[in-house]
Amino acid sequence: MKLNIFKDADEAIVAIADYFIAVANEAIQQNGSFNVSLSGGSSPKKLFELLANDTLKNKIAWEKVYFFFGDERYVAHDHPDSNYLMAYKALFAPLSIGESQIFKVDTGLDPASAALSYEKCISQHFKGEPVFDLVLLGLGDDAHTASLFPGTSVLWIDEELVKDVYLQDKAVYRISMTAPLINKAKNIAFLTFGNAKADAIKSVLEDEKDITKYPAQLINPVNGDLQWFIDEAAASKLK
Repeated sequence: MKLNIFKDADEAIVAIADYFIAVANEAIQQNGSFNVSLSGGSSPKKLFELLANDTLKNKIAWEKVYFFFGDERYVAHDHPDSNYLMAYKALFAPLSIGESQIFKVDTGLDPASAALSYEKCISQHFKGEPVFDLVLLGLGDDAHTASLFPGTSVLWIDEELVKDVYLQDKAVYRISMTAPLINKAKNIAFLTFGNAKADAIKSVLEDEKDITKYPAQLINPVNGDLQWFIDEAAASKLK
């Protein structure tokens, strides 16, 4: 694991954009394609907007990139809470990404069927064991990542690749990649910043292992590289 700490959020986003470009180009050079799993939220949105701007957009052969989602809210694709919609507006539309390159969760199905369908979709794309070139992750104030929330049964899944998750306190469903699938990736990168994340980061990185309380502790790539991109505020409680 490598911990990258930057002065502020803007510097962290610039750094992870450079990292994204480097990983993408290496994958394309080696295999002819780049398979990436995106995360939702405000932090990735800023990253996507930066990657799509005039300065950086020509640094990747986007026609060779295939996009997936680490998790999705159980809402329609045109709903304001949709991770797909955020990525579409910030990244896919500005770059004119082809529909065949975007693998979105079918939230028109019931939650369990949507998870199963997405797992099949991933397996068919990879034609075997799914190994992403890069998985982007965020971190919640409660130390959740993707939709792996504290106290949920999905934390103990060891065979399924994608699972529906019911959040009792919010009375909503989410569809999430499981830790075993995420941990197969060649590269995993967390992007998180701000004082509000400081306790969660300390718990995940320095406290005793307690997956039920701190689900992001589950993320430990089998054969890959794990990096954190955070700012000084988020790192303020680390020893």
